[in-house]
Amino acid sequence: MKKLLCPQCKIASMYVKNALDERLLVYVNENKEIIPKNPEDSLEGFDLTVVYCLGCSWSGSPNKLVKY
Repeated sequence: MKKLLCPQCKIASMYVKNALDERLLVYVNENKEIIPKNPEDSLEGFDLTVVYCLGCSWSGSPNKLVKY
């Protein structure tokens, strides 16, 4: 699986948040699908319209991530 990268710092590690501000570590693949880092985790209840970079302050749409 090829992972899309943060447009600022070029790392693949992202997270998403839910209504309680809990974080879930994710990656975004080349098809712009959000994949939990831990395969047993569920994306249910998380806002998948915004991803947050673990390496810098960038956040935005998964569509704005850049290719590897």
